[in-house]
Amino acid sequence: MFARTARLLLRPGFPEDAPALAAAIADEGIVRHLATAPWPYRMRDATAFLAAPRDPVLPTFLMLERTAGEPELVGACGLGRRPSGAIELGYWIARPHWGRGLATEAGTALIDIARALGLPALEGSHFIDNPASGRVLEKLGFTPRGLIAPRLSCARGEEAPARLMQLRLDGVEAVEEEAIAA
Repeated sequence: MFARTARLLLRPGFPEDAPALAAAIADEGIVRHLATAPWPYRMRDATAFLAAPRDPVLPTFLMLERTAGEPELVGACGLGRRPSGAIELGYWIARPHWGRGLATEAGTALIDIARALGLPALEGSHFIDNPASGRVLEKLGFTPRGLIAPRLSCARGEEAPARLMQLRLDGVEAVEEEAIAA
């Protein structure tokens, strides 16, 4: 599966993307805010990520900015299944491309894909110390579930508090959770 936006090409990653992927994500300031990426992030991590089996229904994309020349890898995004069975929207953007609306643009395309797949809802989360990611989710229409819970950050080697959010795609109003876990 592929998707195009005004500035981006969203496509699956291929083995030959490993050097560009490793270079784009090799920034502790990015990786520490991701749940599953290790730090330091090495070429072998990029190779393993690109070779990992994927859910055939839920896309995982590299984000490439379309330019006058060769497209530039600026991040990654996708839909993934949580252990609970819920579908989560995730993304990251390489530091030189922060603040340009690329995560929101890619997230909008992913939401359109989720609707086309007939998914009733999407989950999202962000570590509390990464409020910029929370603002992206809010721009995409996600609402807080009223729950802050510990989530493992592989790069940190420990759990960190994460704000859980949800986007209903089926027209059912989201219900805010009452419990707050520390």
